[in-house]
Amino acid sequence: MALFAVINDATPTGISADEFMRRLPEGFVYMKGLIDKGVIVHSWVRVGESGGLNIFDVSSHEELLDALYSNPISPHLKFTVYPLTEVEAFDPTGGSAG
Repeated sequence: MALFAVINDATPTGISADEFMRRLPEGFVYMKGLIDKGVIVHSWVRVGESGGLNIFDVSSHEELLDALYSNPISPHLKFTVYPLTEVEAFDPTGGSAG
């Protein structure tokens, strides 16, 4: 499995802020489903910011993209994705670890 940190920011383009807030609960229900399935293994709300930080545990980039863009409010979110690795798997010399 692969871990990805995903920061999402609300960018309600194309709809009013009121419409975005009306649709927001659908997005929370969708994300809760991913947490229940173990796709999201950690989830935090960013205090003082819109959006959150989620750690996804998926088998592929395609699974990550599907999880992100199947969210009913994804057209109104900006995603910043960071691949994560275990410290033991990182080789600072540029060679392969292990």
